[in-house]
Amino acid sequence: MEEFKPVKEGKVREIYDIGDSLIMVATDRISCFDVILKNKVSRKGTVLTQMSRFWFDMTKDIIPNHMLSTDVKDMPEFFRQPQFDGNSMKCKKLTMLPIECIVRGYITGSGWESYKKNGTVCGIKLPEGLKESQKLPEPIYTPSTKAEIGDHDENISYEQSVDYLEKRFPGKGAQYAQKLKDYTLALYKKCADYALEKGIIIADTKFEFGLDENGNMVLGDEMLTPDSSRFWPAEGYEAGHAQPSFDKQFARDWLKANPDSGWVLPDEIVDKTIGKYLQAYKLLTGEEL
Repeated sequence: MEEFKPVKEGKVREIYDIGDSLIMVATDRISCFDVILKNKVSRKGTVLTQMSRFWFDMTKDIIPNHMLSTDVKDMPEFFRQPQFDGNSMKCKKLTMLPIECIVRGYITGSGWESYKKNGTVCGIKLPEGLKESQKLPEPIYTPSTKAEIGDHDENISYEQSVDYLEKRFPGKGAQYAQKLKDYTLALYKKCADYALEKGIIIADTKFEFGLDENGNMVLGDEMLTPDSSRFWPAEGYEAGHAQPSFDKQFARDWLKANPDSGWVLPDEIVDKTIGKYLQAYKLLTGEEL
């Protein structure tokens, strides 16, 4: 059996090159505040992979995506081991565009902090008098640059995204920037409307796009998982304060309250975290994982 080694390791994911395509494996690692914690969260990788699969299927009418298969039978024998089953996705190779495409439908997190200071989010002027967690009149697109592991992504304006892309793809900057914005907003609107019917508010999320061998834009990476998005329960939602969430919030809150933890979470926080991921998956897909 041929052995494979990851060609790239992210905070949570590992990417394997199998020649004509890639295998993306979502591990059970968890990162908070850009640090990989010492705990594993069992089944988290499977939730991330299967949730991306669900959304990729739902949105292929808007834009093609990089998913080829999540069945290990379609992958080399090496991946037919238990640690790869369910959490691995075979994907097309893309030339990734160096922009994180962030869309915010509600005002929260760093956006709320910025708004309180000067009424803007990432340089976009917003109406006065918004409350924390309030739904924005229209979703806003706030791109950022993609940082290497250990660095922080940097928010940039739409105009800066044009220049940033133009440097790397001469003659295409304006066209690519416009497409990224349009696709990001279209994907968010369709999926946020769907999720709301299922009891989940998608407050914000990020997408990543690449180009295929013919230069067509394709949706890549992961899609609308609790790792790349803020999911809130629609039940009990009210603007004016922070919302409970379906993601790493338990872990983040506990780490903030316990600064000397050495990046180790207690078991109960790990269990609560995966419980939230599984609950979000069931609400959105209607299926138990």
